[in-house]
Amino acid sequence: MNIQGFQKLTLLDFPGKMACTVFTAGCNLRCPFCHNSRLVINPEKQSEFTVDEILAYLKKRTGVLDGVAITGGEPLMQPDIDCFIEQVRALGYAVKLDTNGTFPDRLKDIVGRGLVDYVAMDVKNSPAGYPETVGIGGYDISKIKESIDFLLTGNVDYEFRTTVVREFHSVFEIDGIGKMIKGAKRCFLQAFVDSGELIGFDLSPVPKAEMEEMRKVMLKYVDFCELRGVD
Repeated sequence: MNIQGFQKLTLLDFPGKMACTVFTAGCNLRCPFCHNSRLVINPEKQSEFTVDEILAYLKKRTGVLDGVAITGGEPLMQPDIDCFIEQVRALGYAVKLDTNGTFPDRLKDIVGRGLVDYVAMDVKNSPAGYPETVGIGGYDISKIKESIDFLLTGNVDYEFRTTVVREFHSVFEIDGIGKMIKGAKRCFLQAFVDSGELIGFDLSPVPKAEMEEMRKVMLKYVDFCELRGVD
């Protein structure tokens, strides 16, 4: 595991849990609005935190923390992520996995083995808007659709989420996303925030009133939709 970040306490990253967050290095997408660009472009090859350090911390926090959120980058790029999760679960922790949905086979395997309790999958845009939004021309979304369809089976608790950016999303695109995840029990539309470490340039958030309209559109397709990070 190449772990390049570790947040020792979060009340936001794992719904209903007091958790810590582990940040893995590397991603196969190049979303211009990514706020963790240092984990995506030329990440450090050596881990900043070792697995032993993380596990030692978790042992000390047993009974205080409930869960561990694993994010990135794209965690499913880590070849030994299943071994890491097994060690975390052996300490009694619930595990949440963040993923961009590009590794459906690995996702199915980890879920099938009962290694994760909650999956948060980013759905970047409508099918037509995906290539520009992930920064890869001609991007094939077949694996994205496969991951969506798998999560919709309900084999694991899940959410879909979309970071909404003025330059990439309108009500039309949100409608396209809704069609992709139709029948989902839970999704979130997240306000874009410029972290100062973006891959792209000149990006901006969508106003709250328009975000509310997007939420109404999404509710035509899903059971629950909420805005995140909107004042």
